[in-house]
Amino acid sequence: MSKRNQTLGEFIIENQTSFKYTSGELSRLLNSIRLAAKVVNHEVNKAGLVDIIGAAGDTNIQGEDQQKLDVYANEKFIQTLTKRNIVCGIASEEEDDFITINSQDENHQNKYVVLIDPLDGSSNIDVNVSVGTIFSVYRRVTPLGTPVSLEDFLQKGIAQVAAGYVVYGTSTMLVYTTGDGVNGFTLNPAIGSYYLSHPNMQFPEDGNIYSVNEGNYLDFPLGIKKYIKYCQEDEGERPYTSRYIGSLVSDFHRNMIKGGIYMYPKSSKNPKGKLRLLYECNPMAFIAEQANGKASDGYTRIMDIEPTELHERVPFICGSKNMVEKAEEFMRNN
Repeated sequence: MSKRNQTLGEFIIENQTSFKYTSGELSRLLNSIRLAAKVVNHEVNKAGLVDIIGAAGDTNIQGEDQQKLDVYANEKFIQTLTKRNIVCGIASEEEDDFITINSQDENHQNKYVVLIDPLDGSSNIDVNVSVGTIFSVYRRVTPLGTPVSLEDFLQKGIAQVAAGYVVYGTSTMLVYTTGDGVNGFTLNPAIGSYYLSHPNMQFPEDGNIYSVNEGNYLDFPLGIKKYIKYCQEDEGERPYTSRYIGSLVSDFHRNMIKGGIYMYPKSSKNPKGKLRLLYECNPMAFIAEQANGKASDGYTRIMDIEPTELHERVPFICGSKNMVEKAEEFMRNN
């Protein structure tokens, strides 16, 4: 069978042995995410036809207005992961606190926790721009047989056993890693299966795209301001092209394929940064490093940061290795 004709399900089974815990639970977990993503994809694609776009009237823990699709996606992922009896806990960007899930034998025997941003970039829903789902998987650190606690979720990014994202765009793609490279699968909507379309994805070491919300330029640290000016200089391979969608999944996905850097630095409005360490930065950093890229807060490797709270925010610079290192150099020197 040609590798490119391989379905996601077949790929997961074939590559189970590359994962150091080969109990099959992780495969079932990834299959649950695949299933929930298909359901959410169906709703995202018909969002313009039914009364599902627009704000739900509630505000999430981050203080952002929840879109109706946010709420729907959150419910679907939690429902699917809970029913499959694989995870012992879920933390969602849309929930104030983590959710404890007991195993079917009532003895808290499940080993994995999932952290999820069910619908990233949801402010773009109403204008038909790509949105995505981001997920991160850890093995619990508390003993089996006990309910999960906060420490199961507050693990450094280097402890992740899997991470991935789904981009709901012109085509729907699921991209994930279990620490053995990054592979992308495109959904064939006619038959409802994901096929391996992007094997062994890699960031080019250099790129010519920079992605940052330049509307916040005046509030950025001096190092970032100087790096942006460097990107705009007419010298050598520069000026770089500016591309910013405002949906982390979409910006990251484009830069991984074409080569580029994504930046969401701290600012006077967001002194700690805006993106969430556990739901956005850690999973994207894991994928980036597995794809020959780099992720940093400007000074420190993202996956080495010790989390202290569930909804912690950090500055985020991620993408092609040489570009991220150049941005770090500007941060250090300024």
